Amino acid sequence: MGPGMKRTSIARIAAALGFFCGLLGLLAGLMDRTWKLGSIGWFAGGTLLLLIALFVLLDGAFAFQKARIIVVPKN
Repeated sequence: MGPGMKRTSIARIAAALGFFCGLLGLLAGLMDRTWKLGSIGWFAGGTLLLLIALFVLLDGAFAFQKARIIVVPKN
């Protein structure tokens, strides 16, 4: 795996889980039932997970770009 690719994979998985948590929060709110975390808890957890995934994705992209820079030695 190249530089930043592992972080990109982790970020994609975290983004999918964050989306799933947000979807559970939306369903909890629409069904009007009492869930363990409630609709606000699931939605806030999903939002936080998506933000963390975004930061990890950006970090992986910067690592990938930094590795592509070729330093030309002085002759």
